[in-house]
Amino acid sequence: QVQLVESGGGLVQAGGSLRLSCVASGRTAGTSYMGWFRQAPGKEREFAAAINWSGGNTFYADSVKGRFTISRDNAKNTVYLQMNSVEPADTAVYYCAVRQKYGRFRYALGSDYDYWGQGTQVTVSS
Repeated sequence: QVQLVESGGGLVQAGGSLRLSCVASGRTAGTSYMGWFRQAPGKEREFAAAINWSGGNTFYADSVKGRFTISRDNAKNTVYLQMNSVEPADTAVYYCAVRQKYGRFRYALGSDYDYWGQGTQVTVSS
C-alpha cells in the first residue's frame, strides 16, 4: 500500500502562483510514475501533469502546459506541482496519484494509476 498526502492548496488571485506537494509513504519502491489530476465542481476529473519517477520525463495537459511544472524529489518521496499564471479555470480539487503496476500505461488516464491522495483544494479568484 502507498499513502499519499497532498498539501499547498489555498486561495490565490488570478495571475498568481501556488506550489502543491504530495508526499508518498508506505511501499513506494515500485513507483514508476506520479501524476496530478484535478476535478472542478460539476466536472469530471482531468489529467494535469505526470512525471516518470526514475528518468524525470514530464507530461502535461495542453491546458496547463507552459504554466505548470511538475517535479520530484526522490529522496523525499515527494512530487510537486508549481502552478504559475493561474486562472479561475484552474479552480479544482487537485489529486496526486501513483502508478506501480507493470504493463500498458496511459499517463493521462486516471484508471491506470494505482493509488490516490485525498486531494487539496485550489481556488483562483478573478
